Amino acid sequence: MAGDERRLQILRVAVSLFAHEGFRGTTTKKIAQAAGVSEAMVFRHFANKEELYTAILDHKACSGDAINPELMVADALKRKDDCAVFEGLALGALEHHERDPEFQRLLLHSALEGHELAQMFFEKFVRRVYEFLGAYIRERQRDGAIIEIDPAIVVRAFIGMIIHHSLNNNLWDPQRRLLNLSNEGAAKHFTDILLGGISTNREFRNSRKERRATRTMP
Repeated sequence: MAGDERRLQILRVAVSLFAHEGFRGTTTKKIAQAAGVSEAMVFRHFANKEELYTAILDHKACSGDAINPELMVADALKRKDDCAVFEGLALGALEHHERDPEFQRLLLHSALEGHELAQMFFEKFVRRVYEFLGAYIRERQRDGAIIEIDPAIVVRAFIGMIIHHSLNNNLWDPQRRLLNLSNEGAAKHFTDILLGGISTNREFRNSRKERRATRTMP
């Protein structure tokens, strides 16, 4: 196996082990055994576990499955289409979590164990989402389209709906007994709930009421 292929193989094995056994329960020896290589081979590609953690984030950030929130809704941002912005972000995140539940498990382990990977992910991704989406919300507040409220609260509420829904689907209720909803449906409903509370657009509020009334008609 070529060097780059071997490195990627070790990386994938490490992600799987970290996701299911945690960071404290996963040693470089276990990674080597699962990858079918010697422990020395692991250290040949990664000088230490810290370098391995960084490589995991870099791999996820550069993979074709990575989320780039700004690019995902670039056109909607230019049009200042609030529905399209929030719905597009929600759908992208939900589909990503569905495709890669292992990485979500890994991040949960890192946070629960107080591991540095959680902070690394926060700085590389979460903070960026707060900054870019918060800036958009402030712009829309200046336009008079969104009520005056701390943008960080709006972002927290929005992300909270998405993450909780994903955790239910991936960890607690994979059979979806409590709520069996498509990603498209969830993204749309979460956006309706959010904008219904922060939008100053009466037309949006009225159309939302009409949609709700239609859904509840016998």
